[in-house]
Amino acid sequence: MRPGTRVADAILRLLSRDWAGLAIALLAAAAGAWCVTLGTGWRILGGVLCAVALALALGSLRHLMHVARVRVRYPPPGRMVDVGGYRMHILAEGDAGPRPTVVWMPGGHAGGYAMYRLHALARERTRSVLVDRPGSGWSDPGPFPRTTAAEAVELLMALERAGEKGPYVFVGHSFGGLLMANAARRRPDLVAGLVLLDPTPPDVVAFGPSLPALRHAVRDQTALALRHLFGLHALVSRNEARSLEDPTQVLAVIETRTKANCAAASILRELSPDGITRDGWQTVVHDGELGSLPLFLVAPRDLTGGDKIFDAVDDPEESARVRHFFLTVRERFLAASSAARRVYTPEGTGHDFPDRVPEFVVQVVDSLLDERGPGAPDPF
Repeated sequence: MRPGTRVADAILRLLSRDWAGLAIALLAAAAGAWCVTLGTGWRILGGVLCAVALALALGSLRHLMHVARVRVRYPPPGRMVDVGGYRMHILAEGDAGPRPTVVWMPGGHAGGYAMYRLHALARERTRSVLVDRPGSGWSDPGPFPRTTAAEAVELLMALERAGEKGPYVFVGHSFGGLLMANAARRRPDLVAGLVLLDPTPPDVVAFGPSLPALRHAVRDQTALALRHLFGLHALVSRNEARSLEDPTQVLAVIETRTKANCAAASILRELSPDGITRDGWQTVVHDGELGSLPLFLVAPRDLTGGDKIFDAVDDPEESARVRHFFLTVRERFLAASSAARRVYTPEGTGHDFPDRVPEFVVQVVDSLLDERGPGAPDPF
């Protein structure tokens, strides 16, 4: 591991603790007091540092009070499971009966509650499980650095220690699809099928044009962690009053704890050219690695919602090439299994289709649960 990476992980590890703001304020106050003792020329700087320390301390106390209130108001709805010195949160509901248990994983590095609407529909049909990756939702931060490979192992361990029984159908959206494919590769004996909802293709990172959303993701998550650490989450607090029945708002409030942003900043380093070069051999699922595992690749037929990417390319021929690249690269997941099937989402839907058409997604998952094979009903 490079020295710069170790330093970055040490910083994120510190910032993931909600009390870190007080420690930083104390250091600023100590530096200010030291400057005052150096004499007249340093007293102004010392006074400024002490004032900054006071502001940081007040902001940190505001954040800690917010965290304490959130803990009381939103206790974990599921179980906290020990996975080796830290805990992961698992919400499992419904009766599997003869069918496999469905395990959901959202995109980005969001907590499992991001897929609550899908879970609520699925638990009426079979056993359905939401899992918070370490740092997300109600889960503890876990060790740094965060990696897809480590989180695949943690997922499997958490399911086992929670007493859940395979076989599972793993369902993952976007970056969560990459994680679920990784977990299936490690324990195919526990997996009855895999449903990848427009999963993140590593080739996009390694060979595609630079995407601002990915290029700035680590910086933006770190900045958000610092904002939260010093109490700058007023917008979420105002929404909190009406969030009791809205899982998305509940998750937004829960993830104002700094661990969520720090864990996301750590693992999203994989989604950079340097990161995919460094970690790709553990992250990527290669052609044929899933054998004959039933796999549905569910994604839009076109590139709805991706216009910003292509508008940035002025040359028409190059823009057409970029479009072709994005259309074809996600199809690579079909090569991971000899029993893979392509499923197209409803016309007009984009990458966010799990939120827009949850009934369709659950219907696709149902078809895999019923058949346990590559075939699917005519609607798909």
